[in-house]
Amino acid sequence: MPITKSAKKALAISLTKKAANDRTKKSLKEGSKAIEKLATTKQWKEAKASLAKAYSAIDKAAKKGVIKPNTASRKKARLSRMAKEK
Repeated sequence: MPITKSAKKALAISLTKKAANDRTKKSLKEGSKAIEKLATTKQWKEAKASLAKAYSAIDKAAKKGVIKPNTASRKKARLSRMAKEK
């Protein structure tokens, strides 16, 4: 537990940032899982439609610094490959 006043403030700030990062990560995972689920059931049109939402969540996470830019690029590439009709 923090003892000094500045340490208490730092803890409060870090908890606030963690909550925001967790929300961003959750939206990332939800978007990815939705596409994965649609792709496994071979619903290609729906998967391509939900690709835009997933891209948006990934780009926002990269912009906020939750994930690195190369990680965002890799995730987008994998999702587009997954949503592609086979």
